[in-house]
Amino acid sequence: MAERSHDLVVIGGGPGGYVAAIRAAQLGLSVGLVEKQKTLGGTCLNIGCIPSKALLESSQRYAAARDELAAHGIKTGRVRLDLAVMQRRKDEVVGRITQGVAALMWKWKVKIYTGEGRLAGAGRVALRRENEEEEIAATNIILATGSVPAALHGVDLDGDRVCTSTEALAWRTVPSHLVVIGAGAIGLELGSVWRRLGAEVTVLEYLDRILPEMDAEVAAEARKILAAQGLAFRLGQRVTAARAAGGQCVVEAEGEKPLECSHVLVAVGRKPFTAGLGLETAGIELDEHGRIPINERFQTSPAGVFAIGDVVRGPMLAHKASEEGVACVEMIATGHGRVNYDAIPSIVYTWPEVAGVGRTEEQLRAAGVSFRKGSFPFLANGRAHALGSVEGRVKVLAHAETDRVLGVHIVGPHAGELIAEAATAIEFGASSEDIARTCHAHPTLAEALKEAALAVDRRAVHV
Repeated sequence: MAERSHDLVVIGGGPGGYVAAIRAAQLGLSVGLVEKQKTLGGTCLNIGCIPSKALLESSQRYAAARDELAAHGIKTGRVRLDLAVMQRRKDEVVGRITQGVAALMWKWKVKIYTGEGRLAGAGRVALRRENEEEEIAATNIILATGSVPAALHGVDLDGDRVCTSTEALAWRTVPSHLVVIGAGAIGLELGSVWRRLGAEVTVLEYLDRILPEMDAEVAAEARKILAAQGLAFRLGQRVTAARAAGGQCVVEAEGEKPLECSHVLVAVGRKPFTAGLGLETAGIELDEHGRIPINERFQTSPAGVFAIGDVVRGPMLAHKASEEGVACVEMIATGHGRVNYDAIPSIVYTWPEVAGVGRTEEQLRAAGVSFRKGSFPFLANGRAHALGSVEGRVKVLAHAETDRVLGVHIVGPHAGELIAEAATAIEFGASSEDIARTCHAHPTLAEALKEAALAVDRRAVHV
């Protein structure tokens, strides 16, 4: 059999890898994509972003039917939960999307290799599947293997009741009492899911705040809202142990009494997945955070080997990985590519949602950047009242001298959709005046962004 050869081989079929493969094919390159799982899409599509959002949507509708529809004059009687159907719907959503990615590979004539890929010398990728191994020649190689849940010392994961988000997405019964270790996006999202479905939820966080990557003021408001929904927060908690013990679980934190519960979710972040990539054979040494070092062109130390997504510096976000995949391939094929890291939004899909783009107030102060701030509450927005969701606010941060938008942070209904306008504004170098002067349809939630921009210059109309 003739040796397989490609202009580009991508190792990893997640949002970074498969998007890079498609863009490379669009640019006329011969592309091979190596993925060890049977389905494409990586963590995001299979056991992360998509299934969690499906459960968040279903659980929110369940909670709304149970607690909110009566206020709209809709009588439903006793609302009952069929968790098996909810989980089946989640799996069907995942299946449709991963099948769609496979169809895109076929459309763009990307060759799929199912197996474990690793570097095997200059311009070569070793592919291992079951009991056989073959090598693929590649002019260029992109490493896009993503990340895995970070472990916590002293926590005994059993894959059932003491587990990571992977298992918590698939529970077939509602926990009676769920302890979430970590108050980041994953912990709060899955904590919200199971709280809505009837679980008692306690969130333990080492820091003195939730959502440490988000703007502190917005995160503090989000905490108050989530606490009102029934999530109990214990901050400043250093967890030293967690284990299943008989029919219960026990969580121990420094200086605290042991906490008994039915289930434990460990959500203390993620770490780059680089095991088995053969980095040592290429002379690639990881940095102090376990990431693959790259230059501004995504190039690693050996020529022709690139890396993107969660295995390199920057936030571990699917859309960041996709942007890097496109930019990396365009640099390989055309010599030009770009990612604006100031315009990458972050979203937490609780209800209400929390979203931010650009720099936070804390980051601006630390950098000594002078700025002005405008804020507007959803309580003063007509569309929010019509929706019955008036918690939260929009905050706009603009440079004190140039008025250029430096950051926008939102906690409120559909914040994840609203943040796109803010990201566009930052991408195009807009000022707060530009947003304020743009006509926004009425009544819409987006008017809150306009009003926050007006508030930068103390000209908000509706407060």
